[in-house]
Amino acid sequence: MKERLIAGLDLGSSSIRLAVGQLSIGQDKRAVLNLIGAVEIASFGIAKGSVKSLEDAVSSISSCLETAERQIGLPISEAYIGLGGVMMQVVPAKGVIGVSRPDGEIREEDCHRVLESARSVVNPANYEILHTIATRFTIDGQPGIKDPVGMHGIRLEADVFIIQGLSSHVRNLTKSVIRTNLEVSGLVYAPLATAEAVLSSRQKELGVVMIDIGSSTTSIVVYEEGDILHSAVIPIGSDHITNDIAIGLRTSLDIAEVCKRNYVSATPDAIGVDDSIDLQSIGAEESEIVSSRFMSEVAQARAEEIFEKVEEELARIDRSGMLPAGAVLTGGGAKLHGLIEVAKEVLRLPAAVSGAKQITTPLAEVAQDPAFSTAIGIMLWGYESERGEESGVGYGAGVGEGFVKKIGSPIKRLFKSFIP
Repeated sequence: MKERLIAGLDLGSSSIRLAVGQLSIGQDKRAVLNLIGAVEIASFGIAKGSVKSLEDAVSSISSCLETAERQIGLPISEAYIGLGGVMMQVVPAKGVIGVSRPDGEIREEDCHRVLESARSVVNPANYEILHTIATRFTIDGQPGIKDPVGMHGIRLEADVFIIQGLSSHVRNLTKSVIRTNLEVSGLVYAPLATAEAVLSSRQKELGVVMIDIGSSTTSIVVYEEGDILHSAVIPIGSDHITNDIAIGLRTSLDIAEVCKRNYVSATPDAIGVDDSIDLQSIGAEESEIVSSRFMSEVAQARAEEIFEKVEEELARIDRSGMLPAGAVLTGGGAKLHGLIEVAKEVLRLPAAVSGAKQITTPLAEVAQDPAFSTAIGIMLWGYESERGEESGVGYGAGVGEGFVKKIGSPIKRLFKSFIP
């Protein structure tokens, strides 16, 4: 793996971000991944995580790739791709098998078989399975087992999450990347990769919800006792706040976006009653004085709606107000001023905004930027996946405390089938 480049590509609705890491040997003679490049390009042809115009998407990805290559001075030949949006599903399932060995000792082969058993239960023809994640195993009725290998029993069960995407959604996104002559190293469920970048193992153990606020969707992942408990995608994002401000001011989206980033807070009480701005000073054609507090009230209403939807998801799994590690906000939309206070009030949980953690890089400001959390998370996922393969670990290789197995290997063959 020495000196190899690993790239993570985040295909967002408003921006395409690419994070590039380079492997080097650290002082302890172990491989270390250093973030050496990160670029952000405006996204065209992609909406809510899905391709709407193939040619525009290809052009945007090509532009992002070229910019990254100029930044790091090296060619990028392959990348891991993050998939998200409303076309993805996280489906709970259960697998049951009989242990194969006569003496009842459970081997890795049995773990693979029980995952395949769970996968066969929910495998509609028009969906592609990305990950099969076993959270807990049960041996002869004894529940709560994390690693059954080496134990003895007759019946092995697994509680599993199947992460799958609509086939056309997966194929179109993959095709848009392949047409830029960029090889696809692997596909990753983007919210899962983001959680790996911003959450610590301690937070996952205690119980935490990661809320990734994108431009057109908000993704959540809930962890408890180190394992994924729930995941969902809410079709509301920060662009909805921009749209609301544009309608309220009767101005363009570009002006509304500038206002949102610089003069708006999701907590209007933090804005002075007399604070105002002349829209002409930020690019509007005509002079118009608008109240910052009015714009903040508009933003607050939409921010509250986003967190109310998150609260509904938490209530669905009986975790409303019951996650000790609280809520971790990330994504470009999390940079809105005053958002933490709204999250605390609606969710009744501790809340904080976070970028990627525990990444070696000279680009500290990029690692700390919530907007790059997903791209960096995808890059880290690829690194951990390859490290597991090189160490000979086939079962349980990958990022996360739970057992993660990428179904559909060899995955390269799947990608080649997407090329017309």
